[in-house]
Amino acid sequence: MVSVLALVVASGAAMAHEDIADMYPQSELYSKPVQVIPGVWSAIGATAPPTYENSGHNNNLSFIVTGDGVVVINGGASARLAAALHEEIKAVTDQPVKLVINENGQGHAMLGNSYWADLGVDILAHEDAIAVVEEDGDFILQGMQRYNQDKAEGTRVVNANLSFSDKHVIEMGDVTIEALHLGPAHDPGDTQVWIPQWGIVIAGDIAFHERMPPIFEGTCTSCWIETFEGPFTDLGATFVIPGHGHPTNMEMVTIETVGYLHDLRDKIGAHIDEGGDLAGAYYVDQARWAYLDTFEELATKNAGRVYEEMEWE
Repeated sequence: MVSVLALVVASGAAMAHEDIADMYPQSELYSKPVQVIPGVWSAIGATAPPTYENSGHNNNLSFIVTGDGVVVINGGASARLAAALHEEIKAVTDQPVKLVINENGQGHAMLGNSYWADLGVDILAHEDAIAVVEEDGDFILQGMQRYNQDKAEGTRVVNANLSFSDKHVIEMGDVTIEALHLGPAHDPGDTQVWIPQWGIVIAGDIAFHERMPPIFEGTCTSCWIETFEGPFTDLGATFVIPGHGHPTNMEMVTIETVGYLHDLRDKIGAHIDEGGDLAGAYYVDQARWAYLDTFEELATKNAGRVYEEMEWE
């Protein structure tokens, strides 16, 4: 079990760059699902932004084979992408998909819901993620249609039909699965899928690895740190499938998530103490993190948003 994960982790540094072509050209998926530990599979997405070439598969699409059905984590960025994932699931097991869990209300987590809903599969999401889809779903769909063009065909906005606030427990087959909302982090309704008996957490966007964490307008980075260093770390996970990047362990996602957030907040805090303004905040030194994918797209935006947050703390 450990050797499979170790192989995936070891390959991550060599495979996580934006200039690498689609790794699974015969499928709409960016990469073929790998078995991380027995019973848990993940199709690792590109660490680049969503594009036509990667079909919007720039997050991790995971599934759990329980012995009495399959639980899918993330609906996918389109109906076609969800269908491609389903074909891979059917190649692994003849157990039916019984539940889809959306990690948040972002497009790559929920736009494929329409495919699963048409099959009669229940979809679970946190109440805050459901609210995001209700308010912004059409806008999110239009953004996907722009980059995905013909690959967007058949996709429509379908919200989750099941919701939860803090914790939702799924007993299926031989597995107890906990869908958790541990607190504010990257995005409203961030959901972590925890399997205590196997020591694995499908972390969603509370945890980043190999890709720079994007900080959105309105994200509370101090809250994100508190949630990560408190209840998320307290899970004691041995294995972590982050929202983006290869399966890894808590040490790596701690460095590349809250390590980054602490460092950026320290730099912005010093900048504010010295009387610096927003224009200057964009240029604080983030060179330490230049190895992370999407650094060029995100570093200055992140700095500006943390300045706007910390200016009023």
